[in-house]
Amino acid sequence: MKLHLISIAGFLVSVSDTNAFTGPVRSKSAPSIVSTSKSVSLFPQSRSGSSRLQHLSATALSPPEDSSSGGGFLSFKTKYGFLNPFAIYYGVTSILLGLPWFVVLTMCQIMYKITNNKWDKMKRFPTFFSHIWGYLLLRLTRSYPKIENPEVLENFFKENRAAMFVANHNSWMDIPFVGVTVGWRNYKLISKAELGKVPILGKAISIGGHVMVDRTSRRSQIMTLKKGMQTLKDGIHLCAFPEGTRSRDGRLLPFKNGVYKMASKVGAPIIPLSIVGAGKAHPVNWMFPRRSSHGICKVIVHEPIESNDKSEAELAELVRAAIIDGLPDDQHPLE
Repeated sequence: MKLHLISIAGFLVSVSDTNAFTGPVRSKSAPSIVSTSKSVSLFPQSRSGSSRLQHLSATALSPPEDSSSGGGFLSFKTKYGFLNPFAIYYGVTSILLGLPWFVVLTMCQIMYKITNNKWDKMKRFPTFFSHIWGYLLLRLTRSYPKIENPEVLENFFKENRAAMFVANHNSWMDIPFVGVTVGWRNYKLISKAELGKVPILGKAISIGGHVMVDRTSRRSQIMTLKKGMQTLKDGIHLCAFPEGTRSRDGRLLPFKNGVYKMASKVGAPIIPLSIVGAGKAHPVNWMFPRRSSHGICKVIVHEPIESNDKSEAELAELVRAAIIDGLPDDQHPLE
């Protein structure tokens, strides 16, 4: 159990690389997008060379590792990041809620094995129980974000179509934020394969039928693209963070183009989400959030963008422009 708790804590620090897509596109002064990748890979490889330099430049304005950054006089530094009384409460709540979550996921796993995956083919139950975990965690810690323009989703869901939800990413809080925004519906995350090794979370990802990609394997990248397309065809929503990694300074990073391939080839609409203030509640150098998200974090829902009449480049430009439009100046990309 001790090793599991340490692993979970380590995940909360490293979950920044939740999603992976290639073909970075960059924003111009007006949020215009132009693909700059010459790689034939659908998803990014490990950082090296110039990509490593880009990563270093992106972290140049990140919070200093030796500063509590406003966590209060009771904050202190640990191997995994800063903590204060609220962060400890949040972490304990997260882990305690994770125990029954693990039990029900195991029960689902047994049922799938007994029935040879004929029971609950769309893997609704693991998503439902994972959603309960995220919902209760946010409510019990007063971290439920304000959701602006919820009527956009209410109207869209009446059409009974699957959509690709695309959001910016600068805190691991973004994952439950997107979950409660989509609501009590069947949705799948696009995540890197490494997260499958994280206790509880890894079980939720593998059993729940989420789309995982091994960024070092070309075959895995192609299979991921096909699985994502099939998921949308099956009427299941997909959620993605096309920056491919968490922004350490809060500013929007270049996007990767894998997400647009999935949506455009299927003709599924993309719904942009602007997540505001998540990095303020949970800075990159903190193990858990340093304060509740109440009053500082919100998710802005934008109108769906149809993909069947646009090129991938046009789709990328419109989606990125919509997300930027909902972000405050301190989260806008540096030109």
